[in-house]
Amino acid sequence: MSSKKANLIFGTMLTGAVVTSLLQTSLTTALPQIMQELSLNAVTAQWLTSAFSLAMAIMVPITAYLIKRYSTREIFLAAMILFACGTLISWWGDSFFVLLIGRIFQAFGSGIILPLTQVVIMTLYPLEKQGTVMGILGLASGAAPVIAPTLTGIVIDSCGWRSIFLIAGIISILIIIFAVFNVKNVTTTEKIPLDYISLLLCTGGVTALLLGLSNMTTNIMLGLIEILIGIIFIGIFSKKQLQAEEPFLNLRILKNPQFSLAVLISMLLYAVMMGSSTIYPILIQTVMKRSAVVSALVMLPGSLAMALINPLTGKFYDRFGISKLAIGSGLLMVISCLGVAFISSSDQIILLGCFYLLRLLGVGFIMMPIVTWGMQNLPQKDLAHGTALLTALRTLSGALGTAVFMEIMTSATHRTQPHATANYTGIQFTFKVMTVLAAIQLLISLYELGKGKLHKN
Repeated sequence: MSSKKANLIFGTMLTGAVVTSLLQTSLTTALPQIMQELSLNAVTAQWLTSAFSLAMAIMVPITAYLIKRYSTREIFLAAMILFACGTLISWWGDSFFVLLIGRIFQAFGSGIILPLTQVVIMTLYPLEKQGTVMGILGLASGAAPVIAPTLTGIVIDSCGWRSIFLIAGIISILIIIFAVFNVKNVTTTEKIPLDYISLLLCTGGVTALLLGLSNMTTNIMLGLIEILIGIIFIGIFSKKQLQAEEPFLNLRILKNPQFSLAVLISMLLYAVMMGSSTIYPILIQTVMKRSAVVSALVMLPGSLAMALINPLTGKFYDRFGISKLAIGSGLLMVISCLGVAFISSSDQIILLGCFYLLRLLGVGFIMMPIVTWGMQNLPQKDLAHGTALLTALRTLSGALGTAVFMEIMTSATHRTQPHATANYTGIQFTFKVMTVLAAIQLLISLYELGKGKLHKN
């Protein structure tokens, strides 16, 4: 395939990935307004972001099957149609339930597009260009979710939160029309049956885990039962995959030390990234009593920096490898999380923006390079399973991280203000917990570098 055709396919899919990824965290800035308009508490409202991540985590493993079974064009068009339907449902919906249904449809589409695009990159481009192209894709998988709160904050104050979905829906329809003429099949297909039992075990296990974590504050016994059910389902699912000749999701690739290390670092990074992205607007709007526009402006420098740095880190990785990026990311994440843990006044809002900038630089350093590094040791036949497994686990980590951090914030807040949504005490404690996770990510990078594992290939 010519370079021009390859770039056209990638460009179309990249646009779809950017739009779908933007909706992953687009509601974080709008949550305070939605909570007020629909009379929701913080734990309930966060499901509009957590349910999106959960649905993505459920859908992503299925893409390994879809990529092998159907053509690139068929999968991409179906995913974009699902996403467009979800955005229009959310735009029209006037209740929490309808809004939640729309978010789930959006996630189903988004969960397919990103891993599909990663497989297309690894198929279309030679090894020496994959880091650079994956860095460009980082604008979708890494930068877009954290840029979204900034962009939507400006839109919300001007046109209301529903306009987010209307704009995304219109853009999605245009992408569908363009894809009909430009996206071609680049992967081989084969007629393989869908393992429905594995699908149900995976879906049930992930759902039960997230429900259990979300219920720990209100009903500890119910939460523990749901977590136990989730662990049992996932345990049965894992055993089934390891024993199957043609697994629904090939877990055996986790035996590859380079790939498993990439998964672990990505999961820690995503938990902190998604959790803090959800709490930041609550801190600025609910606790500091600032507007959505101010919230957007505080996050703007960091969002722009991450958008600019992703392609550069891809080129840096192609030339120097992963070690410096991994350690630099860990340091910046620790500093940024620890800094927010000592914010105690609205007068410190500029300092808060500086910490946000450092955090997004830390995310940008490693988000896509670690994916490229982790997958380059996998054989071609396992690329679909690799990208599905890595994307699913880090997305699930983001959903679990958001749910857990919101629970921590709410519980810590209620110790001093029983009826408050959030206060400085609750948010400070939550970011101290995030600092611990960021420090673990840094220590793993330093330890593995010392063992010589964090090299390029």
